[in-house]
Amino acid sequence: MDRNLALEVVRVTEMAALACARSMGRGNVVESDQAAVDAMRKTFETLQIDGTVVIGEGERDEAPMLYIGEKVGRGAGSQGAVLDPVDVALDPLEGTNLCAFGKPGAISVVALAGRGCLLNAPDTYMEKLCVGPKARGAIDLSKSPTENLKQIAKAMKRSLSELTVMIQERERHQDLVAEVRAAGARVRLIEEGDVAGCVSTCFESSGVDVLMGTGGAPEGVISAAAMRCTGGDFQGRLKFRNDDERARAKKMGVVDEGRIYTAEELARGDVMFAATGVTGSDFLKGVRFFAGGAETHSIVMRSKTGTVRFITAMHDFARKSV
Repeated sequence: MDRNLALEVVRVTEMAALACARSMGRGNVVESDQAAVDAMRKTFETLQIDGTVVIGEGERDEAPMLYIGEKVGRGAGSQGAVLDPVDVALDPLEGTNLCAFGKPGAISVVALAGRGCLLNAPDTYMEKLCVGPKARGAIDLSKSPTENLKQIAKAMKRSLSELTVMIQERERHQDLVAEVRAAGARVRLIEEGDVAGCVSTCFESSGVDVLMGTGGAPEGVISAAAMRCTGGDFQGRLKFRNDDERARAKKMGVVDEGRIYTAEELARGDVMFAATGVTGSDFLKGVRFFAGGAETHSIVMRSKTGTVRFITAMHDFARKSV
């Protein structure tokens, strides 16, 4: 792929963010999610790509739009030129509750790679360990959180008390939080949004050094795509909740339940990533409306070049929106 598709796909995340941001704080989770899905799908139709959703809103019978296996994009270039097929991993609104209830950290996100390069992750949990470039090579998911924190601190030339670990505030993480605190590291608890959390570890301005804990496996693949672009490090291990999930994963080709996946195994080849803030956070500012328009803040990255772009866009609603 010679085109940096992320520079085109950022329009998709911008439109999704603008649409669902209008519902911020209204307390209607369905309204927020549907607005993002509708806008993302409509904008995809304007792009000259031959895309297949491999991580989306669910199976076809669960999601009317942006379901796994759905085709996105026009599928042909100018004058009928054949386009390289791409796999698409997306979350129109990561942090649905954050948007619906007016809390920080919601984003709209899309990752792209060549056909077959993104793991078609089963809808189950994944244990995740994520750090920025300065701690690359220092993590090992087979070791305890304490051992990992010691190695991360050594790689970053920090004391344990200077590390900030982001963890989702869940009952299943009580022991993890206790161990991280006992090790001497600082803990930042979040309600949702571990994709944004993973990406945050790659930027010192976020104040986040490590992400630990168990979250959605599909979001793990999107996070791994981002790590491929930034030079960060990611490891993930599937955590099935029941035998039905194990059976579905086996049908999808997952044969080793205890396998630890690296970012390079989850998102291979030339990977591109785009995300737009919906509600403000240390990572990305949220949508700001003003008379006749709005301002969005996005990040666009590509693994082939390692280029990271932060894009501030002003949208004039009196003109064509894309």
